[in-house]
Amino acid sequence: MTTTHHRPTSAPTVHPLEPLTAEEITRAVDLLRESGRLGDACRFVSIVVREPEKSAVLAFDADGTVTPREAACIVLDKADGRTYEAVVSLANGAVTRWEHVPGVQPQVLLEEFFACEEIVKNDPGVQEALRKRGVTEFDGVMVDPWSAGHYGDEDEGRLLRGLIWIKMGGPDDNGYAHPVENVVVYVDMNAGRVVKIEDHGVVPVPRQPGNYTPDVVAPRTDVKPIGVTQPEGTSFAIDGHEVRWQKWRFRVGFTPREGLVLHTVRYTDGDRERSILHRASLSEMVVPYGDPAPTHRRKNAFDAGEYNIGTLANPLELGCDCLGEIHYFDAVLADAEGNPLTIPNAVCLHEEDYGLLWKHTDFRTDKTEVRRSRRLVVSFVATVGNYEYGFFWYLYQDGTVQFEVKLTGIMSTGAVPPGTTPTHGQLLNADGLYAPIHQHVFNMRLDFDVDGVANSVHEVDTVTDPAGAENPLGNAYRTVDRLLETERAAQRNVSLDAARYWKVVNPHERNAVGESPGYALKPHGTVVPFVRPEASVLKRAGFMAHHLWVTPYERGERHAAGDYPNQHQGGDGLPRWTAADRDVADTDVVVWYTFGEHHAARLEDWPVMPVQYVGFSLQPVGFFDRNPALDVPRPMDGHHG
Repeated sequence: MTTTHHRPTSAPTVHPLEPLTAEEITRAVDLLRESGRLGDACRFVSIVVREPEKSAVLAFDADGTVTPREAACIVLDKADGRTYEAVVSLANGAVTRWEHVPGVQPQVLLEEFFACEEIVKNDPGVQEALRKRGVTEFDGVMVDPWSAGHYGDEDEGRLLRGLIWIKMGGPDDNGYAHPVENVVVYVDMNAGRVVKIEDHGVVPVPRQPGNYTPDVVAPRTDVKPIGVTQPEGTSFAIDGHEVRWQKWRFRVGFTPREGLVLHTVRYTDGDRERSILHRASLSEMVVPYGDPAPTHRRKNAFDAGEYNIGTLANPLELGCDCLGEIHYFDAVLADAEGNPLTIPNAVCLHEEDYGLLWKHTDFRTDKTEVRRSRRLVVSFVATVGNYEYGFFWYLYQDGTVQFEVKLTGIMSTGAVPPGTTPTHGQLLNADGLYAPIHQHVFNMRLDFDVDGVANSVHEVDTVTDPAGAENPLGNAYRTVDRLLETERAAQRNVSLDAARYWKVVNPHERNAVGESPGYALKPHGTVVPFVRPEASVLKRAGFMAHHLWVTPYERGERHAAGDYPNQHQGGDGLPRWTAADRDVADTDVVVWYTFGEHHAARLEDWPVMPVQYVGFSLQPVGFFDRNPALDVPRPMDGHHG
């Protein structure tokens, strides 16, 4: 590795976690080009701020100690298929790292999404397969680029699997109503050509429309407007990417791979500002399909690790995606050529009423105290082919943090011969259209700093007391707390029978009753894998095996399935790291939580799926000495919580 130097530049002091600006992205690319390392076929997979070690962030927040700004880049050379990682010092004008990462495929580029469709549509072999199915006009051909996965029988190269649908009613037609079953096209994206076509037999293309726009579905006429107004403005304040709202303070980040990231989440308790989370983000997600049919058996997309879900973020619209008084954050990313790419309004920040916060009526005096809840919402929405995913963080006045995924969009469809009932999916109409059974599995990386960096994780189960003299009526049950001391001991699953949850505590602090203050992870959306143990997807998404994982903080351990899951054979990420069985008690811990949606399709999910909700909450347990929301004003005082 060599270092290329460039003239230093002075820049105003910014927080080390501020995302790169468009100017910084341009400077990083210029420095790499001037170093002579970039060939004509090089493409940028991502360019992000290189987040410094946690200690450097804490030092900046404590006394303003400055860490030089750096850009971290992933570069794909499409000429030879090699992947490189680079670090560029923006302050010193130097390329401080340029390293080939052998044997990996980085995430799919946005330009490859569109290129794959054109390559498949124009291939003579594909056109011949379509003619066999009565398709003779190819303008309406719609190709979704699915990741190739790893099954040991793929051709060499940077592969995508093209699956085909037809827009039969023009460019605005819902093509997912017309799947081309049994045709799977493998495309080498570096070579720019089809390398293999699988045709498993002709199934008639369903013809029945599946459109859903107002020109074909008459809107209801009995819906009256609901207005959301804040005549005195919002209760939050923004400084760059730092947000202050009531007693909360945190930073908003955004990366191509993870999308929305929350940094340095803190809550003011009396005269103390107390830390809760250092960094919280989507670590990985995978969508395993349970249909063994040839078109669907290899559907298991890693939407973060293979597709860079942040780059697929929607520009959000006021009144549609977000309602009320809104503050938007743009996402400044880089396109494949290294040019700054701004997604306007990528992140939405707003307040919303959330019903009751707390209430009690003294029936003896007929006096009532009631408070309405308000929550702060930070969100973004990504479109990944047919599906939409909304990722929502909620902060509440009582110290609760909630994460929720809202799943909607259009199901990935298939076809069976008319009169046939699919065994691994739901028939959607009499024309043979169906939707295979599948799951959406998410893993969150939660870098806790509960009142400081030294934390421990406990598992809390509820148990029934045995019969006997101390339980004469058989009604006794209680919680049992167990410290998780090592990585392997901390590989745990949800148990409904035990009402199980986990709590992260600071063992060096004490609350009013002498217990360690903490935050509980309360499961809400729980899935378990139904694939067989030898299935490729379970090897590649090993994080699915457990709902809870705990590791000691390591700056480079960021993604649950490893840095490069695209076409990887598996075993990387959490399974590999935790094999060392490192100590996780009384240390800087990272909690990884797996949850998701088990989607057995319904007729009501077609043609566009109503939102399904999955997620979890982080609730204070002994973190405060009493209800921290007692001081929320009453609605009749002219405030609404």
